[in-house]
Amino acid sequence: MNEHVLHAMNQWKQRQQQDKTSVDTKINTSMSRRGFLKTVSLASGGLALGFTIPACSTTETAKIASADVKFNPSGFIHLSENGDLLLYCGRCEMGQGISTALPAAVADEMEADWSRVTIKQADGNEELYGPQNTGGSASIRKMYQPMREAGAAAKEMLIIAGAKVFKTSVDNCYAENHFVINKNNQEKLSFGELASLAANSAIPESPTLKTKDQFKYIGKALDRHDQGLVVEGKRTYGVDTKLPGMKYAAISHCPVLGGTLKSLDKAAVLKMKGVIDVVEIAPIKHPFSSIGGVAVVADNSWTAQRALQQLNIEWDLGPNTVYNTKEYKQQLVKNVEKPAELITERGNLDKAFNDSAAKVSATYTGGHLCHAPMEPNASVVWVQKDSCEVWASTQSPADIQTVLAQYLKREAKDITVHVMMAGGAFGRKFKCDYVHEAAVISEQINAPVQLIWSREEDMRTGFYHSINAQHIEASLDAQGNVTGWLHRAAFPSINSLFQEGLDRAPKGAIGDIDNHPFAINNFRSESGEAPAHTRIGWYRAVYAIFYGFAFGTFADELAYKAGKDPVKFLNDVYDNNQNPEQADQVKRSKAVLALAAKHSGIGKELPKGEGIGIAVHYSFNSYVAMAVHVKVDGDNIKVLNVDCAIDCGQILNTDGATAQMEGAVVMGMSLSLYTEISFTDGAVVNSNFHDYPVMRISDMPNVRVHIVDSDEKPTGLGEPGVAPFAPALSNAIFAASGTRYRDLPIKPLSV
Repeated sequence: MNEHVLHAMNQWKQRQQQDKTSVDTKINTSMSRRGFLKTVSLASGGLALGFTIPACSTTETAKIASADVKFNPSGFIHLSENGDLLLYCGRCEMGQGISTALPAAVADEMEADWSRVTIKQADGNEELYGPQNTGGSASIRKMYQPMREAGAAAKEMLIIAGAKVFKTSVDNCYAENHFVINKNNQEKLSFGELASLAANSAIPESPTLKTKDQFKYIGKALDRHDQGLVVEGKRTYGVDTKLPGMKYAAISHCPVLGGTLKSLDKAAVLKMKGVIDVVEIAPIKHPFSSIGGVAVVADNSWTAQRALQQLNIEWDLGPNTVYNTKEYKQQLVKNVEKPAELITERGNLDKAFNDSAAKVSATYTGGHLCHAPMEPNASVVWVQKDSCEVWASTQSPADIQTVLAQYLKREAKDITVHVMMAGGAFGRKFKCDYVHEAAVISEQINAPVQLIWSREEDMRTGFYHSINAQHIEASLDAQGNVTGWLHRAAFPSINSLFQEGLDRAPKGAIGDIDNHPFAINNFRSESGEAPAHTRIGWYRAVYAIFYGFAFGTFADELAYKAGKDPVKFLNDVYDNNQNPEQADQVKRSKAVLALAAKHSGIGKELPKGEGIGIAVHYSFNSYVAMAVHVKVDGDNIKVLNVDCAIDCGQILNTDGATAQMEGAVVMGMSLSLYTEISFTDGAVVNSNFHDYPVMRISDMPNVRVHIVDSDEKPTGLGEPGVAPFAPALSNAIFAASGTRYRDLPIKPLSV
């Protein structure tokens, strides 16, 4: 039995023991609608401080309120008498470093010694940790201020306790590196010595936060708290979860969305040694639940997988067999190259076009994308008569609770979700179909069940990034300035998950076009028909991928037509934006553009067959510019260097931010050059990495990340870096070869 198994078993045994010995915890959740609860308690001589942020709260108006509660092991901060500091992370760690960045903000404000900090992943509990859905580049943006306030409050409580011991005023004391120090004589008391006394102090209503020059961890390059475990292969991921008596399941779904089970012959499989049961899973009415399938349960995973392959299943494929992506993309192009449904209009576009010195038009397309995380969908679920416990790599424990509560007809709060480290997610693990299925199986066989989807099942039964087409027409005056802009987009929207019969992207999904900082005075946006024939879901950067590609590439085409340097052209477009509400967007967009241009050397003379392209995009409230340097030899495209400039406000961890941008380049290269999901007769053709190839390490370019030192509030980091890569690459290829690419991926496989 390996160490992952032993570790999981020990955790499980400890939980069982805690369940037997724990006392009921009562939390007073009475608070203002825009408030957030902070609790402080005394237990085992320690200080525990936690908070909850309701979904509707804003930190600007939040008020701190104390509550008389007993010790809760899920409390946010727990300081022991020996000085050890335990911090819980309420957001899912999936490699992005959030479980280091957010606790570091607490430790910084608290004046804690980072070497004394232990970090644990919090279970699903929105009352204690606020909304825990991890995505949309929102974790730091939403949690930065509350985390700092929690740390600052804890520090002030410790200082108050220290002043009592020193028998002096609070003003004569300060905290530093896990100690409270008396200014008069430099006498020190450790945080551990003060923990019990501090636990009895009133919680400060308005804790004083540090100024930027006082930061010790925020804005610095901080090692990830778990990097040793990752390097040594000891980090416990969702697929590593093991429980005593656990059974193993493998599953198959109808290859066409909307299809149903026609017949099932399971007699032969049930006779196989080690096979326990064959379970039919019916869908329920929830967009994140299972679409229905057939699972084989066995006493080991290999037997379950082998038996599933021998199961005789016949499907009724349903109405979506008409879906073929090659023809569908062609239809999308037709739909955007003719008038479509009006979304937004300003100025007089017809007059701008009629009075123009030149007009340019282009159509851009891209295929479906699959998330393809290295860790496929996996969960362990144990449904018992009076409880349901889940171990899953999930971006949204609350959605698991909602779906399982609906299926089991129980209260959502009665579903315990242990959030495991995710080996990649990118939006796929917001959905919990794989958890719903494990719950169905567990309930039927009355045992804990581990369900792991195969790579093929993961790729063929997903929630896919939208296939899309965009058509842009623009007019130029005699000086090469843009005077009018028509932008049509057609793609099956994520809204189709929630709105049956939706045949095009609604106004909200077109918003990124309307709010782009180019802000052309004469402008029109339109949405073309694009009904969904598969499940459309969030994918890292979401719509910014294809909007960024269209805006960034078309801007380069306009610069070429106007006879201008691409950087100068972009600056001119920004300068022509007279909307005062977008002044900050313009300023910060120009700043990252200048930074990427400076470090890349764009405009310098290069060897034949080489070129540098640049693009800048605003998404998730952040600004990213990329300059890509390529070498082109016929059909061979080699990315040599990438300069990435980002302004996402105050950075928490510069090392983590750099890694996020490097990862964005990897994902951007994959979707630009290689990856596309194709459907034929309603079914996904791709099955594994041989026909859906992600970028290999041998293709990794030299990536230089340039971070703007900003005093602004933190904004998105994980997602906005993906969008500018594809247009910068396309522009670089054009600079090197004179060939313009308008379809992604640029080098698709024949599948």
